[in-house]
Amino acid sequence: MRVEDFGFSALELQFLEALCLIILACLLVPISKRLGVGTIVGYLAAGIVAGLLLTSGLSDHPEELLHFAEFGIVLFLFIIGLEFRPARLWEMRSTIFGRGTLQVLVCGAFLAGPPYLLGLDWRASLVIGLGLALSSTALVLQSLDEKGERNTAYGSTAISILLFEDLAIVPLLLLVTLLSATGDPTTWRQGLWAVGLGLLAIGLLIAIGRYLLDPMFRILARAELPEIMTASALGLVIASALLMDAVGLSYAMGAFIAGVMLAESAFRHEVEADIEPFRGLFLGLFFLAVGLTINLETLRENWALILIAVPVCVGLKGLAIYTVSRLFKSKHEDAARLAFTLSQHGEFGFVLFAAAATGQLIDIQTASILISIVSLSMAISTLVDRFGNRVIGDASQAAPREDFEDADGQVLIIGFGRVGQLVAQPLLAEGVSVTLLDSNADRIHEAGRFGCRVHYGDGTRRDVLRAAGAADARLILVCTDVPAVTDKVVAVVQREFDQARLVVRAWDRVHALRLKEADVDAVIRETAAAAYLMAEHAFSAMGASEDEAIEIVGRAEEQDEHLLKAQEGKVQGAVDAKEVLKGITPTPTRKRLPSN
Repeated sequence: MRVEDFGFSALELQFLEALCLIILACLLVPISKRLGVGTIVGYLAAGIVAGLLLTSGLSDHPEELLHFAEFGIVLFLFIIGLEFRPARLWEMRSTIFGRGTLQVLVCGAFLAGPPYLLGLDWRASLVIGLGLALSSTALVLQSLDEKGERNTAYGSTAISILLFEDLAIVPLLLLVTLLSATGDPTTWRQGLWAVGLGLLAIGLLIAIGRYLLDPMFRILARAELPEIMTASALGLVIASALLMDAVGLSYAMGAFIAGVMLAESAFRHEVEADIEPFRGLFLGLFFLAVGLTINLETLRENWALILIAVPVCVGLKGLAIYTVSRLFKSKHEDAARLAFTLSQHGEFGFVLFAAAATGQLIDIQTASILISIVSLSMAISTLVDRFGNRVIGDASQAAPREDFEDADGQVLIIGFGRVGQLVAQPLLAEGVSVTLLDSNADRIHEAGRFGCRVHYGDGTRRDVLRAAGAADARLILVCTDVPAVTDKVVAVVQREFDQARLVVRAWDRVHALRLKEADVDAVIRETAAAAYLMAEHAFSAMGASEDEAIEIVGRAEEQDEHLLKAQEGKVQGAVDAKEVLKGITPTPTRKRLPSN
C-alpha cells in the first residue's frame, strides 16, 4: 500500500517522507556509531531500509534527493577551503594537477580492463574505467575529519586528488559526448568554449573574493545580527556554487574557491561556525540518499555479478592508487592508507554513467549495474578503511572518551604539549585548580602514566570548551602548537567566554602580531624567553658579568617590544612574513665586552 492511499496532500506527503527518514536516521546512526563502524554506515543503512519499507516519491526517485543533498558536499568543500590559504594551495599545485591527473588515468586504465574482457566496446570500457576511477569526496573528507587526519601527509594528498577529480568531471563529460553515438562535429568547439567559460568564472570568483568579500562581511558585522551573518555565509556558498554550475563545473569547486578566498579574512572563524551545523545535516542527508539509490531490484537480478564486481573494482583501484603513490615517493604506510581511503567509487560516477546511457555508450541495464556497484562500494568504504587500519597497523592509541565530570578548575589550559606541560607545573605545584585539555590520545595516555589527569576534547569546539569549564574559568591559557588551531580556539573563546583572561602561545613573530591584533590579554612567543636566556649565558661565557649580561639582553628585549608595537596593524591582509616585516629596520644596541 502506498502512502498516497491514506489521502494525504502532496505537501503532507513530503513532510511524512522527511519524518520517516529522520526517524530511521535517529535509530540507525547511533547504533552504527555504538558498534564502532562510524556514522556514515548508519546513514547508508537508513537509506537502504527506507528503500525497503517506504513506497514514496523519495524512494521512487532517490536521485532527486541525492541532487538536493549534494549541498552537504558543497558546504564541506567550503569549510575545507577556509583552511587552505592561497599560498598553501599554490604549493600543492603539482600534487593536484600532476599526481591527480596520473592517478585518474592509471585507475581508469586498471578499471577499464574488466568490462572490456567481458565483451563491452572499448569506448564504453574507457568511460566505465574513468567513471569508477573517481572517489567519493563526501565519504573521504568525512572519514578524514572523524579520524582527525585532514592535515596529515596522506590526508593533504587525498584532498588534493579529490580537488582534481572535481575539476575533471567537465572534461570527462566532454569525452562521453565525443565518444557517444549522438556526438556531432561541433563538440570540440563547444568543449573549448566550456573550458574557457570555466576559467573565466574561476577568475571572476577569485576577484570577487579578493576585493569584495571582506568589506561586505565588515559592513554586515556592524549590524550585530548573527542571523544576518549566517544568511550571508550561506548565500555566499550558494552563489559561488551556482556560478560554477552555470559554466559546467561542480558546485563543490565553486564553494571551495570561495572558502579559499576567505581563508585570510578576519571573519573566517565566524563564517565557519555559522556554516558548521548545516554542513553536518546535509552531509548526513547525502549519505542517506546514497543508501536510497541502491536499486534492490537490480541487486536481486544481478547479485552474483555485482557481488564479484565490487571487491574486484575496489581492489584494482586500491592497487592503482598504491602504485601511483609509490611512483611519487610516498612512504609505504601513506601509500597504503591512500589506497584504502580512496578505493571506493564516487558520486560523480552517477552523473557520468547517466550521461553515457543517454549518449547510448552503455545500455540502461548496464548503467543500473554500475550505479549499484558505485553505491555498494560507498556503503562498504568504512569497513574497507577499518580493514586497512588492521592491515597497516594503527600506531596511535584509541581516542579516549570525552569525560568532563571533574573539570572545574579556575584555570583552563588548552594543549598539553611541551609548552602546556611546563606552564602547568608551577600552577599545579602552588595548588591552583587547573583543567587540562588536549585532543592527542597518545599524549593523554602518556600523561596518565605519570598520574596527570588530562581531559580529551577538541578545543576548537564551543560545546567541548563549555563542558571543560570555560564558562567559569578565570584564566584560559592556549598552548596548542598549530597556529591555525590556536586561532580557532582564540576566536571561540573570545566569542563565547569573554569573562576569562586569555593568554596565548604564539608560533612566531607574525603569529604574535596576528594575536595582538585579535586583542588577546597576553601573547607569549614560545621561543623568545628561551632565546633571551641563552643570550645571557652567551655573554657570560664571553666574559661579561651576570649583571652586564642581564642589562644587555634586557635592552634587546625592550627594543624588540618596540618593534612589535611598530609592526602591529601590518599583518592584516599581508601575504607572508616578509610583507609584515618590511620597512622596519632595527637599531642594534652595542656594548663592548671586556677582553680576556
